[in-house]
Amino acid sequence: MDDDGDLWILSYDVDGADRVTAVRVCQLIFGRRNVTTHEGQAVPYEQEGFLHRPGVVWIGQSVLILPGADAQELRGRLEGMGVSVGIGRLTIEPHQLARFRRRRRGRRS
Repeated sequence: MDDDGDLWILSYDVDGADRVTAVRVCQLIFGRRNVTTHEGQAVPYEQEGFLHRPGVVWIGQSVLILPGADAQELRGRLEGMGVSVGIGRLTIEPHQLARFRRRRRGRRS
């Protein structure tokens, strides 16, 4: 973490019946593959999600630990989609936070 003193825990909940919003939230959090064209050719590229930002830790389903600025940005974007969000300042020792880090799985090919 860049600033262990400014960590926030964020939890979100999407209505299970709202599949469109659920997909948009997943793309925002986890990223997605996009395709653009260059000189008439389709060119895929990765659009990274919040999980790829420095200092963001995925705790589990719908729960993240983030630096303050990222937490506030994500909160605003999620609430703008109508998603329920809970957020609070977090105090945790760096060695304890390290226990929650997960190895990133390989990217899609």
